[in-house]
Amino acid sequence: MMVLIPAWVGGDLVPVEKLEVHQRGLRHKAVSVFVMAGDDLLIQRRALGKYHTPGLWANTCCTHPNWNEDAGACAHRRLAEELGITGLSLSHRDRVEYRADVGAGLVEHEVVDIFMARVPTRIPLAPNPEEVMDTRWVSLDTLRAGLQRQPSDYTPWLRIYMQEHAAQIFA
Repeated sequence: MMVLIPAWVGGDLVPVEKLEVHQRGLRHKAVSVFVMAGDDLLIQRRALGKYHTPGLWANTCCTHPNWNEDAGACAHRRLAEELGITGLSLSHRDRVEYRADVGAGLVEHEVVDIFMARVPTRIPLAPNPEEVMDTRWVSLDTLRAGLQRQPSDYTPWLRIYMQEHAAQIFA
């Protein structure tokens, strides 16, 4: 199935096939979600079948909106598709841009709308095995220690978010 996502080509925002966007390193729209239960963040380990960064730990949910899809609607859709999470109230935290080599000649150059949800307790999950191979609730201090100790276990974007954008995300 061909997935078209919004990317900038020659200054214009146009629909481009997702794999092509990463092969060409095109600047494109993305969405990242962080779900917190108290001081714990829900992180996911990407399924081994993902075409980039398989088996690495990432934030709760990260994706690309479909062409003409609202960022907030995309965040809700992917929480349900990846983790079986529905009904959360998401707050828009910021829009950030980063560029990272994600291996195999692929590049993420994303303009990311970041969303946060706070839940009173750890919520039930139903991870989609095609998307997610594991989940974990971790304190931000534990996550920072893991990133410091073994950065290669984490996606480039999670490392960037925690190093450069944590104040905006978790404020």
